[in-house]
Amino acid sequence: MITPVLLCGGSGTRLWPLSRKSYPKQFAALTGDTTLFQASAARLSGAGFGAPMVLTNSDFRFIVTEQLAEAGIDPAAILIEPEGRNTAPAVLAAALYLEKSDPDALMLVAPSDHVVPDAPAFRAAVQAGVAAAREGQLVTFGIHPGHAETGYGYLELDEAPGNGAPRPLALRRFVEKPDAARATAMVAAGNYLWNAGIFLFSARAILAAFRAHAPDLIAPVQAAVEQGKPDLGFLRLAPGPWAEADDISIDYAVMEKADNLSVVPFAAGWSDLGGWDAVWREAARDQRGVALSGQATALDCDDSLLRSEDDGLELVGIGLKNIIAVAMSDAVLVADAGRAQDVKLAVAALKQKQAKQAESFPKDHRPWGWFESLAMGERFQVKRIVVHPGAALSLQSHHHRSEHWIVVQGTAKVTVDDRVTLVTENESIYVPLGAVHRMENPGKLPMVLIEVQTGSYLGEDDIIRYEDVYARE
Repeated sequence: MITPVLLCGGSGTRLWPLSRKSYPKQFAALTGDTTLFQASAARLSGAGFGAPMVLTNSDFRFIVTEQLAEAGIDPAAILIEPEGRNTAPAVLAAALYLEKSDPDALMLVAPSDHVVPDAPAFRAAVQAGVAAAREGQLVTFGIHPGHAETGYGYLELDEAPGNGAPRPLALRRFVEKPDAARATAMVAAGNYLWNAGIFLFSARAILAAFRAHAPDLIAPVQAAVEQGKPDLGFLRLAPGPWAEADDISIDYAVMEKADNLSVVPFAAGWSDLGGWDAVWREAARDQRGVALSGQATALDCDDSLLRSEDDGLELVGIGLKNIIAVAMSDAVLVADAGRAQDVKLAVAALKQKQAKQAESFPKDHRPWGWFESLAMGERFQVKRIVVHPGAALSLQSHHHRSEHWIVVQGTAKVTVDDRVTLVTENESIYVPLGAVHRMENPGKLPMVLIEVQTGSYLGEDDIIRYEDVYARE
């Protein structure tokens, strides 16, 4: 049985404005009806696979459980990283956790934001590496390069992989991201594969590799796991020792130094969606190379990507060539497709000017549902709030604002000080400044309400929590 280990803590900026620090790309449906995270979990399930382990951060823990539940997948464990320390500490923590129950457990480590259209072919490639992994090999998966890509690292093999059935091959060395000329030469040579950052090994083998090649990581990560605290079905790794672990990738810490490496080639399609140009390549395109998504229209355009991420926003392109245009309710990106990797520079510029769009998503996701701001003035704000069935906001009060709630769908159970009221569609209730209050959805369908805040300060940090079913501070 293989335990999938999904790494789900990234906050990539190259797919801004859809991917942001508060809601990164793995939780978005970029290439289909399911999110990248859900597709990854589904791909690593079925015969031969156990329940997945997920490593993520505190901000994403409820998004992870919500999306797994939607996909019908029950996780084996969810480990909460106190802060991002790169992939080596994350993989080591997963191995130490698994070692407690089965030192010889096989673990398949995979990012949660990749696209693999042919899931059965990928599962077959994983099975091709099982025997080598049980024998103590550290198995990685290399992608047959479709073009001379400069954004990926490469794996140099002792022999050309061919195009036959996947099988473990000897790895000569890892190669850093090359320039264009070097990438072209490596693709032409035929014995180089893209490094997908996906690994298969036993907990025993990878722990031995850490002890041999990155021994300084063992003590802090082991302490973080052993001192971790269970919290609502999660395991919060201890922040003190975790902060002492080096911020380093598993490639640098272990893989580039190990001599027990094998590579299973994979040629059935893969992308890490590392930029909007990669999204365009994976998308369905018309005869002129135009990919449309959402409320988007193209007139006389070529080789372009047009996406509207808001049902109420129409995006129209006229006479565009090699253009990426992505429109959201609070931000619009227009870029030359050849400059797709420079989107991260735009995010840096927005951070410099302190624009909230640099990191904050228009919809603010919470364990009980989500909300979005519809209008804001000097002393007021209007929000749409959606509460999941059976969910409840914390019992709270505010120093600086009062609130009016108008239910537009479902029924809300509202507590205001000592009074509990059921508020149904087209009804409203007033929450005075300083009142201790809570909102719950007692029904079986999502509850939607419009909130009108008035006061001298409307920030999300104006909140005192008295009780919270989600154990938030």
